[in-house]
Amino acid sequence: MNTPYPKPVAPSETRIGWIGTGVMGSAMASRLLSAGYSLTIYARTPSKTLHLQSQGAHLADSPLDVARTSDVVFTMLGHPSDVRQIVLDDATGVLAGLNPGGVVVDHTSSHPTLAKQIYAAAREKGCWAVDAPVSGGDIGAREGKLAILAGGDGGVVMWLSPLFDVMGRATHVGCAGCGQSCKIANQITVGANLVGLSEGLVFAKGAGLEVRRFLEAMRGGAAGSMVMELFGERMIGRDFRPGGFGEYMVKDLGMGVDVVEEEDDNVVVLPGAALSKQLFSAMVANGDGKLGTQGLITVIERINGK
Repeated sequence: MNTPYPKPVAPSETRIGWIGTGVMGSAMASRLLSAGYSLTIYARTPSKTLHLQSQGAHLADSPLDVARTSDVVFTMLGHPSDVRQIVLDDATGVLAGLNPGGVVVDHTSSHPTLAKQIYAAAREKGCWAVDAPVSGGDIGAREGKLAILAGGDGGVVMWLSPLFDVMGRATHVGCAGCGQSCKIANQITVGANLVGLSEGLVFAKGAGLEVRRFLEAMRGGAAGSMVMELFGERMIGRDFRPGGFGEYMVKDLGMGVDVVEEEDDNVVVLPGAALSKQLFSAMVANGDGKLGTQGLITVIERINGK
């Protein structure tokens, strides 16, 4: 095995590549730069990288170029199709340029089957792949408090700990693809919480309650949740700036309720997730898909003629 794995990770030794500089990706990459790591970055829209370049990141022309100069390449993209192209493209993809022993870490909320395919392709090249989607939104990304749901080889996940620790708390949840399955389950839970919080706020306002006092009263009881802490005040203040887009919830929930993997005979019926997906789909249909997920409250308000 060549460098880098299992040589210990250190800012002075480990070269980092980063692909995807949206709200989440930019914040996560910024934390690695602040921790002293050298980053080579790529984005389809180079202007989105100016903040990271001002922190010392180097801009590359393609995913291939990022991989050639990196020991670990992180991706934080929008859709599984983006991941497939960026990582697996034979001519310009990450795996086409990654040196033996290198590691690709996909933070995108993607499909478990694709994660398994990337892992297999990486191993064929003597490289490693970890599917590690995150939860915690833009606040968690900025503050380094993300939940990182890591699937793949346990030793590689442990080796990556110094990097993960900069961004949040990583949990090894199983073999390749398990990180993505865990994220889908996470989104099913978050979606249900967002529906409940939206309906609770709309009901409370309709009942004449002062909604901020209503939130404060809930904090100490069973209805209190991280979703409420992250999004309750934003809903009240009509702050719909995205940490994650509402349209991404349609994608994530769809991977749970719409897609049955070919090798899996166990079909799970998820009526609550199906309803959540319909409501987020209505948000997209209303033209609000680029709002943050907390914008779901606008759907409940519309249903109630608000």
